[in-house]
Amino acid sequence: MSDVMRVVVVDDEQLAREELCYQLEQLGDIEVIAQAADGIEALATVDKYSPDLVFLDVQMPGLNGFEVARRLLEDEDPPAVVFVTAFDRHAIEAFDVNALDYLLKPVEALRLDQTLQRARKRLAQERSSSSAVPMNDQLEKIVKMMADRQIRREQVAIKVGERFMLVQAEEIIYASLADESINIVTGQVTGLSNYRTLDDLQARLDPEVFWRVHRSHLVNINKIKEIVPWFSRNYILRMKDVKGTEIPVSRSQTKRLREYLKL
Repeated sequence: MSDVMRVVVVDDEQLAREELCYQLEQLGDIEVIAQAADGIEALATVDKYSPDLVFLDVQMPGLNGFEVARRLLEDEDPPAVVFVTAFDRHAIEAFDVNALDYLLKPVEALRLDQTLQRARKRLAQERSSSSAVPMNDQLEKIVKMMADRQIRREQVAIKVGERFMLVQAEEIIYASLADESINIVTGQVTGLSNYRTLDDLQARLDPEVFWRVHRSHLVNINKIKEIVPWFSRNYILRMKDVKGTEIPVSRSQTKRLREYLKL
């Protein structure tokens, strides 16, 4: 196995990205295989390149660093993650643990080297011993803790005709992408979301309740009426709206659904 650590750098600020990449390339045994400018691009890049380590900016538009990390943890073999942040020191203390590191902007060369040494050591332990505590076990706990601190919208605006109506997030049954618009359906009203993408909407909702079961559909798992077996061991969800709308579950989310509902 190669000793070179394959790295992806994620930051919405191009200068910050390029500076960190330059610093990494000066240290040796590091290959920066890709960069990403936002959370959505980060997820696609990690999926494409399967890096060992991801340097992840915390404060980004759309999906922030914690939300990206939570999505990465859903993968079977997620990369190690180092947060890069401008947070004050009190916030940093919340995730300053041995199994997970952070870098404070502007990144200092000595601190970066220490971070890489820590990452190499932990990755080597994971590869050589099944009893080692995985780096991402700690990451999962920290991400969940920090995500719980994020302000989630309890109300969502839905455009119905020429008016915007406010509905409680828990009343949303599902949201679907159709003709480049996002339709939101509740028990009482149906209308258009003012968010540009499903990812933006999902980032503002409770991830324990709202699942992206398909790239075009986001569902409230508490509003599922029936689960219908489909071809190739997949499922269709029949929702609790008046029409009993049927929503397909993608193959990648079928396993998660089975585990959650003990199917």
